[in-house]
Amino acid sequence: MAILEVQNLKKQYGKSKVFAVNDISFSVNEGEIFALIGSNGAGKTTTLRMISTLLQISSGDAIVNGFSVIKQPEKVRECITYLPDEAGAYKNMTGIGYLKFMAGMFSTDSNTIDQYVQTAIKTSTLGERINDKISTYSRGMIRKLLLSRAIMTKPKLAILDEATSGLDVINALEIRQMIKDLAHNDGMSFLLSSHNMLEIEFVSDKVGIMAHGNLMVMGTPNNLKQRYNAPNLEEVFERVVKHNEIL
Repeated sequence: MAILEVQNLKKQYGKSKVFAVNDISFSVNEGEIFALIGSNGAGKTTTLRMISTLLQISSGDAIVNGFSVIKQPEKVRECITYLPDEAGAYKNMTGIGYLKFMAGMFSTDSNTIDQYVQTAIKTSTLGERINDKISTYSRGMIRKLLLSRAIMTKPKLAILDEATSGLDVINALEIRQMIKDLAHNDGMSFLLSSHNMLEIEFVSDKVGIMAHGNLMVMGTPNNLKQRYNAPNLEEVFERVVKHNEIL
């Protein structure tokens, strides 16, 4: 079952003839991790923001769990979560205090709030540090806290922009595994963007390569490597984007 269907999505700014996103279409199934990769300015973040209802669509549409981003944005927001690259947390709060505060934004029922918080605590893997002030957390710990907040309501679709940007190897690996577990064990769908090709090769079920607002090619990591006779996604990306080799 498709949780997300992107249909001929376009984004044009002002009267410019240049499209930030140019007529792209793809789908994400239930429990699937779909990644958009590309250089700066390729259109990845613009695509994510349109699907998240944060940016107006110029033409086309995106259907999330049966709801149109254009016609039913409030329904879409009920079944997604969006974690931008620049997201932060309130550093004067403790981790547990932040999670309780955020859970209260989604429900007024105390039992539901507690359920959300317990889900987030388990997902964060912060242990006793969840009781400490966020100001004492490392960047990796903050990112784990933010990700656990993003999935506490168990959304149908989690949209993550550069989920592990700036993290060390250990923290990045832990967050990648966290995403895989949520998708493959809990059935949550993910739409990711990243510059890190090796990360995407490890975590994703399907990949779309973007350049200059266009979705150049998509497929599973293994399928793409076989099609381009490449040992890794970095070389696939280079051939697709640098040499415009589209199969």
